[in-house]
Amino acid sequence: MDIQEPGALLREVEAAISTILKGGQSYKIGSRSLTRADLGTLMKMRDELLMQVQSGGGVLFGNTSVAFFEGR
Repeated sequence: MDIQEPGALLREVEAAISTILKGGQSYKIGSRSLTRADLGTLMKMRDELLMQVQSGGGVLFGNTSVAFFEGR
């Protein structure tokens, strides 16, 4: 799995969001306090990745071809 590929990264971000929603933003084990990634940041990242995946992998016009017609 290539973590740089938008679809794979989207799955990782969605898993991180799910973990926060199920287990909370931060937790404590003994005297150690741990904080997960910021939920707002993850949700913004998810929205951006979702747009990239839906548009064909991050290309502005993923399924568009360009033709040049010179002269007349």
